Amino acid sequence: MSKAQETRQKIVREAALLFNRQGYAGASMADIMRVTGLQKGGIYNHFGSKEELALEAFEYMIQEITRHYMAAIRSQRHAVDRLLAMLEVYRHYIDQPPIEGGCPILNTAVESDDTHPVMRQRVRQALDSWQSLIRRVLERGMERGEVRPGTDADELATLLIAMVEGAVMMSKVYDDSIYLERAIRHLQIQLQAVRADAVRS
Repeated sequence: MSKAQETRQKIVREAALLFNRQGYAGASMADIMRVTGLQKGGIYNHFGSKEELALEAFEYMIQEITRHYMAAIRSQRHAVDRLLAMLEVYRHYIDQPPIEGGCPILNTAVESDDTHPVMRQRVRQALDSWQSLIRRVLERGMERGEVRPGTDADELATLLIAMVEGAVMMSKVYDDSIYLERAIRHLQIQLQAVRADAVRS
């Protein structure tokens, strides 16, 4: 990796943590200079605008989160166990988050709702990808006889994401992980309920 690539990655990594903690609007160029140790010109050598940096920082955060839950999914063979393993990743979201500052999807969605349409579109793409992954796991599980036939994969994916994201938000607001624990316990019951009685080899 070249020196320029290393510098670019460092900017993205440090800016990602800053944006996730302070928000896009709340993080000034002076803040970005402070956390990266670079002058404004050094940052703009790599990024044409603050928005361009924010988009790449968001992409970096999504990749980090995806890396964590994909590792969990790949550790299991049964479809239901794969989604249960994904929930376990989120169980530690409050105390040991993959990215400091909370869930970047939730944080960015709230901030970009009406003010940053390009960022909002990236959040939608991240959510689409997450929903698609859960749906594929469930549909493949039905094909293999691991998930009850007729399970509504779209509905379950929506419930899983909405409950986890909402519970993360509540746990952060109240500084109490009990809200996330409750959501995960409920989702574990929901997932066990769609487990097929017999698993074909």
